[in-house]
Amino acid sequence: MTIDELNEKTAEEAVDALLECCGSQTWAKRMAKARPFRELDALLEAGDSVWSKLDKEDWLEAFAAHPRIGDIDPDEPRLVHTRKWASEEQSRVAAASETVRALLAEGNRRYEDRFGHIFIVFASGKSAGQMLRLLKERMNNEPAEELRIAAGEQQKITRFRLQKMIGAVPADD
Repeated sequence: MTIDELNEKTAEEAVDALLECCGSQTWAKRMAKARPFRELDALLEAGDSVWSKLDKEDWLEAFAAHPRIGDIDPDEPRLVHTRKWASEEQSRVAAASETVRALLAEGNRRYEDRFGHIFIVFASGKSAGQMLRLLKERMNNEPAEELRIAAGEQQKITRFRLQKMIGAVPADD
């Protein structure tokens, strides 16, 4: 899709397209209202600006639209908008050893118990081992600090997906 095609969509169509980049309904609706965008930089700046004005509940809604690292269930309803890109972004986990995948699953469970939301990390280009190390490191954070870090990771994911949506990044990167 091009910027012009995004600009030409109905509000509902634009929200649906934008939800593939970020699972927050508030973010997607505000982005749809912010159109038209002149260029990629304007789209990315708007995405960052809208994200920075959201509250904790919106962040948590966006987090909930992600699969756990290493656990992409194709039938999970909450993944309806983000499933395609999440599986690409986490593609290196499939190549990990069974031991590393089991450690990720256990780490995800412990992380959710501690922080109340799934572990969010910009996974593109990262190995399963790298993500496991990051998960372990971030377990030591205070909850408020970790929420801010997770929100920053979501912002990176959103920017990357916006670029992919308009063809500025190869889809399998």
